[in-house]
Amino acid sequence: MAPNDSAPTASPARRKAARYAVPVAVAGVAAATIGLVPALAASGDPDLPKITAQQLIEKIAASDTEQMSGTLKISTDLGLPSVAGLGDLMGGAGEAADADAKLLELASGTHTLRVAADGPDKQRLTIQDGDDEYTMVHNGAEVWTYDSKANEAFHAKDPDGAAKSGPGDDAPDGAGPADEPPVTPKELAAQALKAVDGTTSVTVDGTARVAGRDAYQLLIKPKQSGSTIGSIKIAVDARNGVPLKFTLMPSSGGKAAVDAGFTKVDFSKPAADTFAFTPPKGAKVTEADEHRPEAPEDLKGLEGLKDLEGAKDLEGAKGSKEARKHLEGLEDFQGPNVIGEGWTSIVELAGPAGAAQQSDEMPAEAQKFLDSFGDKVTGKFGSGTVFKTRLVNALMTDDGKVYVGAVTEQALVDAANKSAK
Repeated sequence: MAPNDSAPTASPARRKAARYAVPVAVAGVAAATIGLVPALAASGDPDLPKITAQQLIEKIAASDTEQMSGTLKISTDLGLPSVAGLGDLMGGAGEAADADAKLLELASGTHTLRVAADGPDKQRLTIQDGDDEYTMVHNGAEVWTYDSKANEAFHAKDPDGAAKSGPGDDAPDGAGPADEPPVTPKELAAQALKAVDGTTSVTVDGTARVAGRDAYQLLIKPKQSGSTIGSIKIAVDARNGVPLKFTLMPSSGGKAAVDAGFTKVDFSKPAADTFAFTPPKGAKVTEADEHRPEAPEDLKGLEGLKDLEGAKDLEGAKGSKEARKHLEGLEDFQGPNVIGEGWTSIVELAGPAGAAQQSDEMPAEAQKFLDSFGDKVTGKFGSGTVFKTRLVNALMTDDGKVYVGAVTEQALVDAANKSAK
């Protein structure tokens, strides 16, 4: 199927980057950049009514589907070493409650997930790994996670019903908390559609059948050179506007870097017992109140911050000696500086004094992980190391600066050289 030519785009619309360095977080597009040329159905694909890219984006935005269940397959190839044991480096080994570490494992390999949702207060996600399963359930005021391999469960309960561990209003398909990495096609599509400008081409690229349902295909491509992202294709349910499949191709070619799509999907109301959870017999259960760690030693001194209220300066803050000690180290910290725009934007970070020396104190396991995909580079800026994936790359200079973006290694080096002038 040949993509349609996109129409001229409107003015840029910028949004800040997502919390996680997942490639789709830097590969967004805004509706203001959508082309207006209708799609044509190709032979063998569903013969659907013509639709423009703008109309398709509006269809996604207007989708109010809150009930669904299904199975999806996620394949991720970012060029990273296996992150199956990364939870150990993050201090989450053996803890059934560590959903962050478990979801991070989706950043490599192929995984099968079962998802279900009934509105914003009931969601269930199960990650299958052979005979082992990791399950997260949000049912009203209660949240459960269960690791079948460890036979351990974690339980949190909010008597006021305010436990918002499920997706936000913009992600009702129930794949995980709103502040977790996106895992379903809808969540991935939401990230991709958050923020871009006139540097993006967006068209409708024909139709397809996904999980037995008719779908339109939205094609998103950068107009700029130097981006590591080649294209993003989103299959959108022709009936209800729910994204059914998300495919991100790197500019370097090869197989998809991220390919997430439903193999089965049902938009009827799931059975009520889908969201009920009882720990299996013999399972170790940890309650939320038993799982609150003590504040790290380097943060305890910040307790003196309470004495800063009403003080005009640090010296005038009664009893804040420890607070001053910790705050003074932040005086040299500089916020992020964004270089460039659109798909080739690079974030420049300059850490506090001594940051380069602190990097030498990194745990050996973490340093080994980083060194496994780092390349030494030099330039006007001095020297440093480029840490690469197939999409997001980062340059860490020996003087403590960091340059990161969904751009090529050369683009990072050029940015560092320009900054050094």
